[in-house]
Amino acid sequence: MLASKAVGHLSRTLRKCTLSQNKGILKRFQSGQPAVHVNTPETRVTKLANGLRVASEDSGLSTCTVGLWIDAGSRYEHNNNNGTAHFLEHMAFKGTQNRSQLDLEMEVENMGAHLNAYTSREQTVYYAKAFSKDLPRAVEILADIIQNSTLGEAEIERERGVILREMEEIEQNQQEVVFDYLHATAYQGTPLGLTILGPSENIKRINREDLLTYIKTHYNPSRMVLAAAGGVDHDKLVDLAKQFFGTTVSQDQSHVTAGFAPCTFTGSDIRHRNDNMPYVHVAMAVEGVGWQHPDTMVLMIANQIIGTWDRSSVNGSHFPNPLVRRMANEGLCVSFQSFNTLYMDTGLWGIYYVTDNDHLGDCTLRVQDEWIRLCTNLTEFEVSRAKNTLLTNMALMLDGTTPICEDIGRQMLCYGRRIPWPEIAQRIKQVQVSDVKRVMGKYVWDSCPAVASIGPTESMPDYANIRAKMYKVFH
Repeated sequence: MLASKAVGHLSRTLRKCTLSQNKGILKRFQSGQPAVHVNTPETRVTKLANGLRVASEDSGLSTCTVGLWIDAGSRYEHNNNNGTAHFLEHMAFKGTQNRSQLDLEMEVENMGAHLNAYTSREQTVYYAKAFSKDLPRAVEILADIIQNSTLGEAEIERERGVILREMEEIEQNQQEVVFDYLHATAYQGTPLGLTILGPSENIKRINREDLLTYIKTHYNPSRMVLAAAGGVDHDKLVDLAKQFFGTTVSQDQSHVTAGFAPCTFTGSDIRHRNDNMPYVHVAMAVEGVGWQHPDTMVLMIANQIIGTWDRSSVNGSHFPNPLVRRMANEGLCVSFQSFNTLYMDTGLWGIYYVTDNDHLGDCTLRVQDEWIRLCTNLTEFEVSRAKNTLLTNMALMLDGTTPICEDIGRQMLCYGRRIPWPEIAQRIKQVQVSDVKRVMGKYVWDSCPAVASIGPTESMPDYANIRAKMYKVFH
């Protein structure tokens, strides 16, 4: 039930424009003005009097996904209540004033529906997948669990144990652990440095009053989006939203804002040495950008150029990706995966790799060499291939009502509207080699990275050495 990962979604080019026009499109994203009109399913948006936004895409299917996207996550917590958002998500399905936990589970199962939730650093999501004819019941159930959860003491104690066991499972997942370490060092002293689950001492003391306070503070209609995709009639969805979520008063929400403080990035290093582990897990990142920044798409393309690989793959020594060829030919690592994690006002652009102690130093150096190469020596073929790969991956990610619904909800919170696929595709296709070099030079060249590592880290280069390799001296 942990969060999900962040990218925008895209399609084909409709017209040519310059890079400056491309940035103008982004401004229209932020202002809510459509930039391209095409014959694709329309995402209709209606704002209720209390501030709740209702957004849907009707594709005429027999199934649908509907959910609440809430502008609330671990970023809105502090050291003393860290873990509350995730704890509250666990409590959502434990019974309401109208349904016991058993009644809720039986009703959802008898509908043939699926009910789920997850928490990320900036958002909490509750959603249901059901037959389109059952949309009214799905919306009513979501409204009930959000607004009428009993938060019983017995259920709180039961879930406390469940969350603590979940934390133990997460601690066995080295990738999850190293990314939590990366956030802890990159955003040290800020809410983005906190984990989503929170520390065990917080979980042991969170009580009903803490949960009610979090709901009252953050679960406001003006910070929510009711999103739906599939066989959904928008007007009916709006009527359902008014019936189950609407109030006649709007001024009581006028003071509500997201209100998060900026989180400062700190170039730094954290390592947890454990010689009993067979491999070293490393995450290294520079500060990227937020969802609405003009350089977002360029960094996504650079992320695709770095790519993803593991040694069980059939692709290796003959793959067009230079880093893949080098890792495969020299046997430097078990796997690597580039990432571009986006938040509202900042981000982490980097790479996660797994290797052994014998190859740790060389593997780290090869990664940094590839980063610097992207600043200075890119080819048109690499950029073109990365753009096509990005478009394909994003198209595949929108296969089904649930990912489309998620795309709608996330984009409504991040941009204030659903961005049409062709509109973003055009921005991707306009990116040139010079743009990638410029952006890489801006964020990677001579920067201070954040580095997190766990495992037998004896051969991990010290931070001063890593920092010194973030540029290249040409003779």
